[in-house]
Amino acid sequence: MSVLTRLPLLNSPTDKGTPIFDEKHYVPQTWQMLRGWDNIFVGGIEDNPGFGLVVHPPLAKQLQAFGQWLFGYTPLGWRIVTACMSVAVIVLIAAIARRISRSDAVGLLSGICALSEGILFVTGRSGMLDHTQTLFVVAATYFAVRDWEQMEQRFRVVWARGGILDHPFGPRMGFRWWRFACGVALGGSLAVKWSGLYYLAFFGVVIVLLDWHRRHRYRVSKPFQGAAIMDCWPAFASLVLIPVALYFLSFRAWFANDSSVYRHAIESGHAEGFTGGPLVQKLPQSLQNFFYYQWSVLKFHTELTNSRGHYHPWESKPWSWLISSRSLMYYNPGTSDNGTRHIVLLVGTPAIWWLCVPVLLWGVWSLIIRRELAWVIPLAGFAAGFIPWLFELDRQMYLFYAVNLSPFLVIALALAMGQLLRWRLAKPGETTHRYGAVRLLRLHTGAVIVVAYVMLVVWNFLFFWPIYTGVEITQFEWAARIWLPSWV
Repeated sequence: MSVLTRLPLLNSPTDKGTPIFDEKHYVPQTWQMLRGWDNIFVGGIEDNPGFGLVVHPPLAKQLQAFGQWLFGYTPLGWRIVTACMSVAVIVLIAAIARRISRSDAVGLLSGICALSEGILFVTGRSGMLDHTQTLFVVAATYFAVRDWEQMEQRFRVVWARGGILDHPFGPRMGFRWWRFACGVALGGSLAVKWSGLYYLAFFGVVIVLLDWHRRHRYRVSKPFQGAAIMDCWPAFASLVLIPVALYFLSFRAWFANDSSVYRHAIESGHAEGFTGGPLVQKLPQSLQNFFYYQWSVLKFHTELTNSRGHYHPWESKPWSWLISSRSLMYYNPGTSDNGTRHIVLLVGTPAIWWLCVPVLLWGVWSLIIRRELAWVIPLAGFAAGFIPWLFELDRQMYLFYAVNLSPFLVIALALAMGQLLRWRLAKPGETTHRYGAVRLLRLHTGAVIVVAYVMLVVWNFLFFWPIYTGVEITQFEWAARIWLPSWV
């Protein structure tokens, strides 16, 4: 089903045959990379001649170049790789929910909600970078869950053999391949956008805390010291050093080409305002230029603020993401002669996003009061993609930044529905009732509510389908889908 919703009709819309919205930045860069790709192990470069500075790492564009290699400089070529990634994102969301809940039903519910989530849908059919990062973030989450499962199994085996208390710090658990894979995925996230740093920080802290919790639960006499000695340093290698190494590796084409942007900025006297300090000055000149390039990107992002006069009519702030109260227009060529419109509007499925705050609060309650560790995953993932932006409120921000929040909201909803499935109005031992419908409601109250809610989510998504895909609609049909004044 995910293939049927993501892959068809990728050839439209276009801006008279050219990319739409921020595709106009990344699609030409990807094409430039592809045309300069003379070594399969190195790749091409982009210098962004229309805008002066390439402000995001190259990995997403390197991956999307395969689509243009297969289908040329066409809308299908721009979007096919992202669309395939969006299919993988849905599968991973369902797999994560199923594993942390140990319920096939919860996995199915999360998959249906992921299929029907508007932000995931629109960004997953666009030639932009954000959904590529989402894939790496969700993959890192899946690998972290598998690492948790593997460590639990290893501890149970050692516990059964009576080896937990042999050492006050607890046992060494061998090389953790799933944690290593998590680090690789986090490196991919960082090599797509710098916001991947937030996930490195949050995931690293959460994984180490869970390691400490495990040693405490298995009655290791010094669990904190054990986590610090046995887990922290290997975790640092897997979750920090590996991602940083992969970030540098993604710039291999920049180092290999003399015409890369800022490749010779320092020796040509164009690195104004940059010193780098004595340590950077002792590095090879290629690395000095690389750090000047990174400094220039950081300067660009820190100056892209409202206080410096950078305003956009469709920007939004993080608190609005919590209910998707501010949309983002991807495509709007205007009203045709017959009064119809073709519009692509990025807005979250209301039936999902309008429950965001209560579901997250319920998750906090379930984690702290009921001690259900499954909630660590959606809460930590959501926090990593949301909290850091609260410290940069002056910066220009848009709703597509929330695409990394969507998988964790969907997983949280699925966990809540899984809990609700077990709830019923019937008293213990009650099996009959005079009326069949009432009996069904009393015996399966939670299940009935969950089924009704999922049907609402699917209907809501289908109702918004025309403005997610740019299908021709009348003015009345457009107005019927603007549920909040802030959407336009």
